[in-house]
This record gives sequence, C-alpha cells and structure tokens, in this order.
Amino acid sequence: MSISALSRRAALSGLGALAVLSMSAVRPAAAQTIRFREIRVDVWRLRGSDGDQTADWVEDSLPRDLAKALAPYMAPAGRNGAILLARIDNLDLGAASGARGAGGALDSIEGVLIVSGPRGGLAAQTPLKAIASYEPSAIDQPLFEEAYYARVAALAEAFAGSARRRLGI
Repeated sequence: MSISALSRRAALSGLGALAVLSMSAVRPAAAQTIRFREIRVDVWRLRGSDGDQTADWVEDSLPRDLAKALAPYMAPAGRNGAILLARIDNLDLGAASGARGAGGALDSIEGVLIVSGPRGGLAAQTPLKAIASYEPSAIDQPLFEEAYYARVAALAEAFAGSARRRLGI
C-alpha cells in the first residue's frame, strides 16, 4: 500500500472521529430545554375585530391553559427564564349547520407564539392555528353568552395544547 493511500485513510478516519466528537458536543446544547419565567397574552388585535368581551374571555382563559400545558417548562423564580407572549390575531366561531345533532361547526383561533430571551431579545416567533369543534345544544339559545364563552374557552385550551408541540418542546 502506498504512503498516500495510508495518509488519505488516516485523514478520513480522523475527520470521521472529529465529526462524531463534534456531534456529541452539540447534542447536550440542543437537549437543553427552555424554561419560561412568565406567560403573557396580547389580545389587542382581537379587541378591534371581535370586541372587548371575546378578547376578555381569551385573556382570562389562555394564560391558565398555557401555564397548565407548559407546566414542566415553567420556572417563575428563574431570572434567566424566557418570556412567552401569545399574540392572538384572529378568532372565528363557525356557523353551525342545521338543527341540533344535524351538524356542528369548526371554530378556529390564530396567533403567534413569541419567545423572548431573559434580556428581551427575540428568540423565536412561531405562528399557531388551533381548531375546536362545536356541537350545538338546545340550551345554547337561551344561554347564548355562556355558550359563546364555552366555545372561546375550548379554543383557548386547543391553542395552549398545541403550543408545546409547535414550540418543539
């Protein structure tokens, strides 16, 4: 075997070993999980399009649902934790078709999850759309406000449930 072939083989195996070592050095950094110190909800766009009451319902339900869905990643006392801002851009309560039991509606909520670092820098911005189904009930007409609240609360829960997967944690 020639010296050049031996040198080439040694160089390639050395590069392979370097690649394995560098990949093992990268894995621990990627495996670090994010910790949130605070969750905020921004519904100002919703106030303009859907009104104050709907925005208030989202503002009431969504922080609790996000805190519940992201509980393993919460560190409120941690000064180095990130801040999660859920900006809700649109909420659509679909029209139910037909009489009770004849057809439901698909409701949807759209927004953006914005993660900012401990010093306020933008770390990630992730769009998110969640859908919840609604099946009309005979009690919805006399108690329409409670029915709408329940639909908005179901959308907030669906949004929060999708947040963890969408953030990749």
